[in-house]
Amino acid sequence: MRDWLRNVYLAAATISAGLYVTLWYFVQSFRRGTFTGHFAYPERAVPIRPRYRGFHRFDLTTCIGCDKCARACPVDCIYIDKEKAPPPAKGFVVTGFKIDYTKCMFCALCVDPCPVDCIFMGSNHDISTYTRDGCVVDYAKLPLTVAWGQATLNPTAVQESKRISLPVWTKTAEPLVGRGQKTEGSNPPPTKPT
Repeated sequence: MRDWLRNVYLAAATISAGLYVTLWYFVQSFRRGTFTGHFAYPERAVPIRPRYRGFHRFDLTTCIGCDKCARACPVDCIYIDKEKAPPPAKGFVVTGFKIDYTKCMFCALCVDPCPVDCIFMGSNHDISTYTRDGCVVDYAKLPLTVAWGQATLNPTAVQESKRISLPVWTKTAEPLVGRGQKTEGSNPPPTKPT
């Protein structure tokens, strides 16, 4: 009987100690206030450390299309579209530089092999989207002031860059010729001799 009472006491003491820690942090969160209220986010930027690895910054004007960043990426989340440069110039012209942030793990392994330093980790930590499609950012379609520099990568500008309508090739539907229907310039279907 004594062991049973001791086990009941230990169980009650353990549960009350865990609840005390939980209630302590619960009360402290009300005293401290919300995170957004403390830092006035998003009006003022949240202070970050100097070596923080946020969303990438990319300069299309200096990129030579060498694919070293895409090859160094361990999760293959960088997609580079390039074309051969016109004859007087040599090399490639980068037409698309996409990073899929649903796969990116922000390891910064793509920054080190770049020979012209056109990509580095930025200070932004938030690109809010409603779809997974919004997590794929094409830096070639963004304005240079948004894609490059220490300023934040604005989610509104990213969404606007996706709204640019590109010419889409659509196949025109050919008229369906059914059994027994005649169209101009077509022969009637052959009939079986009986």
